[in-house]
Amino acid sequence: MAVLEILQFGNEILRQKSGEVTEFNEELWELLDDMAETMYDAGGVGLAAPQIGVLKRVVVIDTDEDHGLMELVNPVIVAIKGKQHEPEGCLSYPGKSGYVVRPAKVKIKAQDRYGRRKTYVGSGLLARAFCHETDHLNGILYADKVDEWEEDEK
Repeated sequence: MAVLEILQFGNEILRQKSGEVTEFNEELWELLDDMAETMYDAGGVGLAAPQIGVLKRVVVIDTDEDHGLMELVNPVIVAIKGKQHEPEGCLSYPGKSGYVVRPAKVKIKAQDRYGRRKTYVGSGLLARAFCHETDHLNGILYADKVDEWEEDEK
């Protein structure tokens, strides 16, 4: 496993759409392991493959809730409910956070590292993470959706 460089705001790769994963093999497993290590090292709750320069539909999330590390391959949001307006940050925007409107509850379908199909439901922080990381896979950054920036963190 390795800690990888996280691309920062302004890098054009962050604006590109990621391709679907079709091969579930050791290369994918290594990517997932490296992404998790990178996310934990940076103190984040989620990381999408484009943030490390890989245009594949791969996400890791760990919100320190009951779910532990979630590895989502080819995630698709299939249902949303309600609204929440909470601050978010992003590992590609260090030191910045802003308020974003997101669904309060999200149902997502994805595959695991072996290609098995899974369904997850999250609310609160997990729902926000599902949306935030899925946006990354589509070249959308949370800054595009911020309606109020918080003061810079020092």
